[in-house]
Amino acid sequence: MTDATLSRRSLLAASALIGASALLTGCDAPESAGSAPADNLAEADGAAGGVASENLPASTDAPAATEREPEPRSAAERILGTMTREQKVAQLFLVTPEGLTGVATATIAGPMTAEALGRIPVGGLIYFAKNLVGAQQVRDLLSGTGALARRAGAGVPPFLGIDEEGGALVARIAKSGLFDVPTFPNMAEIGATGDPARAAEVGTAIGGYLREIGFNLDFAPDADVLTNPSNTAIGVRAFGSDPELVAAMVAAEVAAMLETGTLPCAKHFPGHGDTAGDSHTGAVRTERSRADIESCEFAPFRAAIEAGCPLVMVGHIQTPNFAGDGLPASLSPTMMTDVLRGELGFDGVIISDSFGMGAITQNFAPADAATRFFQAGGDMLLMPQDLSAAYQGVLDAVTSGALSEERVDESVLRILEAKERAGILPA
Repeated sequence: MTDATLSRRSLLAASALIGASALLTGCDAPESAGSAPADNLAEADGAAGGVASENLPASTDAPAATEREPEPRSAAERILGTMTREQKVAQLFLVTPEGLTGVATATIAGPMTAEALGRIPVGGLIYFAKNLVGAQQVRDLLSGTGALARRAGAGVPPFLGIDEEGGALVARIAKSGLFDVPTFPNMAEIGATGDPARAAEVGTAIGGYLREIGFNLDFAPDADVLTNPSNTAIGVRAFGSDPELVAAMVAAEVAAMLETGTLPCAKHFPGHGDTAGDSHTGAVRTERSRADIESCEFAPFRAAIEAGCPLVMVGHIQTPNFAGDGLPASLSPTMMTDVLRGELGFDGVIISDSFGMGAITQNFAPADAATRFFQAGGDMLLMPQDLSAAYQGVLDAVTSGALSEERVDESVLRILEAKERAGILPA
């Protein structure tokens, strides 16, 4: 298809990142690759400075010291102040409609969805091909779920998300045959053009049609640098093997998608491109050095953050030569709090990859895994193996003090701020 007209913002973001990325070194393929993760899918009141004069007689009807008007609170802050502990914890989960309701395949938002949201008013839902059976059905499913969520809990609208990267592998809407939408080649072909304008075209088109259908969150772009040619889990989903190129492409797509009103989510931190294997079936790791990861794998995530990306997905990837804690990044305080928050300066929503994958379920019970994720600094947990168990486990952790209410509030505020940015919170 012809190139779409780019916004000045998208081009500026991409150009700036190309310049900055010239400082980066190229990625060398590792001498030996570890096993890799899966196709991961793949938010003061204060007195004025003035003081009454000490010389005024006590009986003088002098005007009281002027009090400073309280700063207007954002919608996110206002809603957070109304929420119960249970409602806050529920916001921390993003699930499939099946994970929410217990049905085998969900295609409508009916009484079972209403009842489930009444019990656990989750922060969002993610949809897959089996949920998409008709164009109007999809629109009704999304609008109906949103309406039911607004009548449950604290009345917070949900994230309605999907994996729509473009290309032949991960494009639920474009491959469904239900919608007349633009299609794109694999992102490897987009990257091979060397033109960030092509990535921005992808972001504009995909973000636009998702928003029109009723989604507000896309688990894209893929920000992995493909340093291991044998990596089939990522493969042609990545823009390429050059960190400078991938960074420019990711930044352009993020900026363009944001302008459509659809929230992008860069994935899979700290980088999937070196791994070989599948985190659906077990633990995965990368043997790359800290220097390699910082100079190569982190480049596209830095670019996404600079472009204003509101969500970053953390994968189940162990980094023994970096964090050295024996934990997947999705449970590692080092990778999430020290590095992603501290070193890279990300202040948006840290969302996990699916916690229904073998990399998690083979080693941790649902309640333990969920609690560990939030203790380590995560904000939103994707697709727990058992929502009820994970939800209750986090509630119990807050009650016992193992997880502080302040830590929960931090995450819920980030989630609500992302929703406010998407324009879905009530004013």
